[in-house]
Amino acid sequence: MSQTAFLNRQALFLRPDSTRVVVRPFRPATEPRDFKPTDKTRANHIVDRVLGLDVEIAQQQLSEVLENFEGRHRNLMTTFEKRAREMEDAFAPHIAFTTLQRQLIGAYFMHEYSFEASALFNPSIVSHPDQSGVASGSTRFILSLRAVGEGHVSSLTFRTGIVAQNGTVDIEPTARLASMPVFVPPSSASPDEPLDLTFSPEQPISERVIFPITAAQSNGIEDARFVEFEEAGRKTYYATYTAYDGRGIRSELLETRDFLSFRMTPLAGTASGNKGMALFPRKIGDQFAMIGRQDNENLYLIRSDDLHVWNGGEIILGPKYPWEFVQMGNCGSPIELDEGWLLLTHGVGPVRKYTIGAALLDKADPSRVLARSREPLVRPEPSEREGYVPNVVYTCGAMRHNDQIVLPYAICDTFSNFATIRISDLLNTLTG
Repeated sequence: MSQTAFLNRQALFLRPDSTRVVVRPFRPATEPRDFKPTDKTRANHIVDRVLGLDVEIAQQQLSEVLENFEGRHRNLMTTFEKRAREMEDAFAPHIAFTTLQRQLIGAYFMHEYSFEASALFNPSIVSHPDQSGVASGSTRFILSLRAVGEGHVSSLTFRTGIVAQNGTVDIEPTARLASMPVFVPPSSASPDEPLDLTFSPEQPISERVIFPITAAQSNGIEDARFVEFEEAGRKTYYATYTAYDGRGIRSELLETRDFLSFRMTPLAGTASGNKGMALFPRKIGDQFAMIGRQDNENLYLIRSDDLHVWNGGEIILGPKYPWEFVQMGNCGSPIELDEGWLLLTHGVGPVRKYTIGAALLDKADPSRVLARSREPLVRPEPSEREGYVPNVVYTCGAMRHNDQIVLPYAICDTFSNFATIRISDLLNTLTG
């Protein structure tokens, strides 16, 4: 079956939007080498200048700030005051700030960041926890995407939509504003301490942005692979993602039940220092299971009694066909079918061309590969070859919907699109 007949590509493109901005802390550049502890910092110089303003001029400056920025962000004055409080320890002893001074000082230590100015890619999809009001046979979903802005810093953003009974996908309008969560600082200085994040229910899901918080994440939260995990009749959404600090990476786990409150936890164990881990949607036997890549070439099955500790693993898939000779990786969590576990994979071939394939794993023993793609399921079409990274199609997770697979995928690390595939057609392409 040709790729054109196999895939139902939808005319639905999610492109980066530079108008979407968050406010985040501005930190003055480091002090000169001859800086002495008794010297005033740049932060203190800024504070001194603000404190030196007449009340009328200070009020005029704050009014101008509000005129320019208030309609672009929620609770801007509260944000400014919070930022001034956060900076308190960095300021030299000073007179007590008035409310006006505190708000204006906070404004000087914030800046706007266009978090998806460069790219909106590597999506994953799960069913929405709220299916109320959805037509019979349709499914409301949540789509996560990797957004990239200035300096190639990655964050996590969301969209919601409906996939109709016939597989037609529709994305709901994106919120005008974008907001970051309130987070509770860790109780200790340990870099392995979990971090709790909370959004307000008044913020629609497409407004919520999870931006790097910890030092380990400072250059990016990359490629979240969401899965709807069920245990004892209770559903929890987990996402494995890569934390990147500009030099090294580690795998971390995001956990939520409602997409309002999240917990971020670093993963431990020998298998956690690699990219691309994807959790099975339920335990296999009495153990958690992951698909991961530990040697830059092969896919491993990893089992664990502890959701946060992953060691060892066994190779189950390696490069076999020309389109995957360079390396293989997973494209999200396995999807449970009657026939077995459907695992979407990516392969890298000549001229570093990325394509998407699949494998079918035994349901009781996923280390047994029942069948796999001889040819890619999705490859860059001529119209999909140009972008930030040419010749790449990639996904971080698909979803079963009735008799189809709904596949969001990224094009050239720049923007995202959707396709649907009939499960029977997909399985017929796999060979032993």
